[in-house]
Parts: sequence; structure tokens; C-alpha cells
Amino acid sequence: VFGGLGTWVDIYDGAIYAAPERAAQRIAARRVKTVWVETANYGASVDVVEPVGLGRFVDALHARGIQAVAWYLPGHVKPALDLRRSLAMLSFRTTQGATFDGIALNIESTRLRNAALRSRRAVALTREVRTAAGDVPLAIVPFNPRGLERRPSTWPGFPWAQLAESADAFAPMVYTGGAYTGFDATYGYVTRALRLLRAQTGPEVQIHVAGGVANRMGREELEGFV
Repeated sequence: VFGGLGTWVDIYDGAIYAAPERAAQRIAARRVKTVWVETANYGASVDVVEPVGLGRFVDALHARGIQAVAWYLPGHVKPALDLRRSLAMLSFRTTQGATFDGIALNIESTRLRNAALRSRRAVALTREVRTAAGDVPLAIVPFNPRGLERRPSTWPGFPWAQLAESADAFAPMVYTGGAYTGFDATYGYVTRALRLLRAQTGPEVQIHVAGGVANRMGREELEGFV
């Protein structure tokens, strides 16, 4: 479910929910296989943002043979809230009765200053969601491993191995658009990130690389990323 060309939608993409069928058609025209769509984050006022528009969007994607993966950004400050909103991805149903094809936890928030406690809560949440998810594929959306190598104080001791025990895949945010120019620079950056991730999680881990905003990358950068 996490393979192939993907695109990402967050809760601030109001235009998607205003015309979900048209958005799905535009996405399908670009031969996208999977859409990763945010259902909420720790600061949202509800467990699922824009549920009606979201449901229409998911149905429209499915009608075009596109898979939908839900993702949630936990803050690790209120564990009960994070768990409830994570489970909301699993219980969500469209008006046609459809569910998400997979779910993901975006483990990137550093709002909780205590890094050790943050890691413990991230691992605990992932394990609880894994148990509840059953056969539903679960991905972890972590920091860019290369970014953490350069700035380890962002999240010291990031729990790669513990998260890997529960995850079917990792989708690291290896953003290169606007920061690196040319094939070699982009290829080298992504390759280093993948090597670091595999060193922490094992050689067999499934990886879907999120490459950032595509319109900030030229042809050479896109080819290097691919």
C-alpha cells in the first residue's frame, strides 16, 4: 500500500476538501498510486478534520484506483489524546462505507521537551496502534535521518529500532527541494539518509521516501531523487 508514486495532503489544504472529486481526478491524471492524507494533528480541535470532505475525497480516490493512507501527527504531551486520534484513523468510514488502505504516525513533534520521555511515549503509542490496527498496514513517518545526524539535539536517541518492531514501513521526510542542486547532490543526500535509516532499523525495512515539494525540484533533482 505504501509503494509507488505518492502525494501528500495535510489538514490545511482547504482546496482539496472544497472540490474533492476534482482533486482526485487531477491526482489520477498524474498517475499517483497512493495519497497520504492527514486526518488531524495534536493541536486540531477535532479528532478528524473535515470528515465529510475527507470521506468524499477517499471515495473519489478509490473510484480511480488510488489508495488512501491516513496520517496523524502526535504531540506526545497528551498520550490519551494522541491514542484517540490515532484510533480515529482506523474507525473512520466514508458515506460509502470505505476505510483507509493504511495508516501512518508522523513521529516528528518535539513539543515535549524531555526527549527520553518523548521517545517512550512515541514507542508506546505505536505499539498500541499496531495492536489495534490488526492487518491494516502501519507506517512511521520519522525525521529525515540525515537531518538528525546533522542536528542530533533535535531528538537525541530517536527510537528507530523500537519503532521498527511495530511498523510495516518507514516514510522518512527526506526533503531536498530548494536545498540541493543537481543530480549528484540530490542522489547523495537521499542515499545517505537511506543508509542511516537501514543501519538503525535493519536491511529489510520497507521504505517510502517523501521527497518534499516537487515543484521546487528540477528535472535533474527529480531524477536523482528517484
